Amino acid sequence: MSNQAAVGNQGLQINSVDELNKTHDKSLLRTDAYVGGKWIGSAQGKRFKVTDPATLQTIAEVADMDGNDVAQAVQVANEAFVSWKTTTAKHRAQVLRKWYDLVLENKEDLGRIMTLECGKPLGEAVWEISYGASFLEWFSEEAKRAYGDTVPSPMESSRMLVVRQPVGVAGIITPYNFPCAMITRKVGAALAAGCTVVARPAHETPLSALALCELAERAGIPPGVINVVPSSAENTKAVGLELTTNPGIRKVSFTGSTGVGKLLMAQAASTMKKLSMELGGNAPFIVFEDADIHVAAQQLVACKFRNAGQTCVCANRIYVHDSVYDEFVAAFVALVKKQLRVGHGLAAGTTVGPMITERGLAKTEDHLQRALDAGARVVAGGKRPADTVGLGGHFFEPTVLVDVSDSVPMSCEETFGPLCPIFRFSSEDEVVRRANNVPVGLAGYFFSRDVGRIFRVAEALEVGMVGVNTGTISSEVTPFGGVKESGVGREGSRYGIDEYLNIKLINIAF
Repeated sequence: MSNQAAVGNQGLQINSVDELNKTHDKSLLRTDAYVGGKWIGSAQGKRFKVTDPATLQTIAEVADMDGNDVAQAVQVANEAFVSWKTTTAKHRAQVLRKWYDLVLENKEDLGRIMTLECGKPLGEAVWEISYGASFLEWFSEEAKRAYGDTVPSPMESSRMLVVRQPVGVAGIITPYNFPCAMITRKVGAALAAGCTVVARPAHETPLSALALCELAERAGIPPGVINVVPSSAENTKAVGLELTTNPGIRKVSFTGSTGVGKLLMAQAASTMKKLSMELGGNAPFIVFEDADIHVAAQQLVACKFRNAGQTCVCANRIYVHDSVYDEFVAAFVALVKKQLRVGHGLAAGTTVGPMITERGLAKTEDHLQRALDAGARVVAGGKRPADTVGLGGHFFEPTVLVDVSDSVPMSCEETFGPLCPIFRFSSEDEVVRRANNVPVGLAGYFFSRDVGRIFRVAEALEVGMVGVNTGTISSEVTPFGGVKESGVGREGSRYGIDEYLNIKLINIAF
């Protein structure tokens, strides 16, 4: 039997610019920065290219904002904060709800834009739009629930109140893998709390964030409350430095790699900013001997290969008990070959698009080769697909490896690609130890029907989120975040708005 997963789009020629121009509402195709309610270019007049990772064709040239441009945006955001922080929670809830409605009304156009700038299949992109919108709906409701407290005073002649107030201007830095949801999850919480924002989307995927600004303006969000400053790879460091050291920024929220998170955290220390960091993961996915094998296999297909393996919570290290190892591998590989189809995200039937960057593709190939050198075997995929004629992008087949050693990089480093190594284990204590033997702890998954084991393992895994008998953990109603070097703070849920609020004591003597 062939190791190859299905490859689509044979001979298909796609013109990415033509596909982008099929967007029904052309006003969503924005390429300038959005500052103070206006669409502006950089002071230097520079622009950078955005490419479709499936065809490597340039689809837009976007304003390239530098550190000075960002400083101006911070000033604008601070001016807007003066009035925005005094608006009622009900008013903020109403405009966030309008924004939510507009995002859903335009989800097909937004999905097309996302597919063309980040490569994910159109159905998956449209799903992300709905998922991203859910945070606007959730925080529109949470805006009215930022309650305070009355503290019983130890003195008869005083009353003690605790109130929660917006932090100030928030600096937002988002990654390329979820161009919509990472904006809405952070900005929705910030606006609900009464903060204003300056956001820098990833240079690979700025178009989704700019389209969201167009809809935010239509929703009635005032000028200066949301500011989006795209920048090129060359200006990334300068923009990050400005957002983390400018005293006008009182809060920084970042999603990205652990290494960059540590750098931003160090820079932000100079002005003692409030921080939330959602950083890298290396999620274990454990299949115990009493698991439902077919359920676990099906869940792993989605958990591992969603967005071509480019999610921070995707399964990275799959541990399967010796007694069911061969059965599980056979079931899983059969599903991979049957259900996954590589191709351009706009092509019918595509379930796995390209990787977003050449750098990520090279890392995936390096991890694969080093595993093979250590004795691992490929049982599905294993290469760049040869049959995506006319595309030429960053494609890599969904790849499954067996007989993998703990000595290889993918056992301790996040691959962030469609590479699925399956390790063996023989006992509960052993697999928990191996699962925890990494410096990060974002998500973890395991499959078992033993109630006692479910509680033991769920409590023992050193991660911020655990999926038991499921590969899906994220929702607007639940807290998202990790432990150890996977970051600090939580997003979504009733806890997410706290990241943008300060607690103030008011002691009234009489």
